[in-house]
Amino acid sequence: MAGSTYGNRFKIMTWGESHGEALGVVVDGCPAGLELCEEDIQKLLDRRKPGQSKFTTPRKEADKVKILSGVFEGKTTGTPISMVVFNTNQRSGDYSEIAGYYRPGHADYTFDAKYGFRDYRGGGRSSARETIGRVAAGAIALKILESLGITLHAYAKEIGGIAIDYEKFDLQAARENAFTMPDKEAAAKVEAYATQKIQEGDSIGGIIECVVEGMMPGIGEPVFDKLDASLGKAMLSIGAVKGFEIGSGFEAAKMTGSENNDSFVMKDGKLTKKTNHAGGVLGGMSDGSNIVFRAAVKPTPSISAVQDTVNKDGENIEISIKGRHDPMIVPRAVVVVEAMTALTLVDLIFENMTARLDGICAFYNRSK
Repeated sequence: MAGSTYGNRFKIMTWGESHGEALGVVVDGCPAGLELCEEDIQKLLDRRKPGQSKFTTPRKEADKVKILSGVFEGKTTGTPISMVVFNTNQRSGDYSEIAGYYRPGHADYTFDAKYGFRDYRGGGRSSARETIGRVAAGAIALKILESLGITLHAYAKEIGGIAIDYEKFDLQAARENAFTMPDKEAAAKVEAYATQKIQEGDSIGGIIECVVEGMMPGIGEPVFDKLDASLGKAMLSIGAVKGFEIGSGFEAAKMTGSENNDSFVMKDGKLTKKTNHAGGVLGGMSDGSNIVFRAAVKPTPSISAVQDTVNKDGENIEISIKGRHDPMIVPRAVVVVEAMTALTLVDLIFENMTARLDGICAFYNRSK
């Protein structure tokens, strides 16, 4: 299977299946000297692990990470960093009947069409548990960004059509409620709606917003590897994400040029912008203002409500999916969005280090 590697200069390769022995990731390109321990990784993994509330899958997994290589005496060595998380609570029997039919909204049919074979236990490689490797690697990328004074945070902007009120924005609340929403009142409304949908055997989707602060200008390539294009690819590589927009996004199509353009202005001796409709990216490169984008997350496809489908014998059948599933994906996907954002930014920052000859000469203390 190709396509399990992401990045150019800061590269990761994830591996493992939902109901296999373990999942993990190999990170290549991390500089030596970064302070790193398993607790740094675990903090992020704890935010995506299952079983944290009735609104996530009841599957109980500690998701404890072990660093196998690339770290010595608490610092990275510059060699590949390998990390593993062992599966401890597989119940593959829950999925045995899935082998005979195609679940709506899943990759069952496309896996069969491509490979002529599929691992039906929880979705195998297409399971959301694949994101364990992304989050583990993202924790390293976040530490690198932190050393550069760059921070980022994501949160649920909307779930089940219920949106936050920016007048009541409270980022701390997003870390304290089950829905990662920075608006307590909106979170309470989502709780009532989600409870109703659980009782009906249905699921809901939502929108995750991410904000990057402290980004230096000039990061990203002007043609195929644009910063916004790279972020779009990163977000759409997350299994449940079906849409991406940056800045004003689709709303920009309704504006005039005079409305959408961000006027430049000097403030405190620094070039800045009056507005940020561009979302912090111009011509595929960061412009120094906050990067703001959103990812649309579909409802969880595994639902107990009766659905129509087709079995492998070509017969029309009705199904009610059994097993342990998230009634919504958004809360656990927030940290995955942060991880993929960090991985993308670090990769492009490292690529940018060879963009100018004077920068290379200065690094090696050689005159131009």
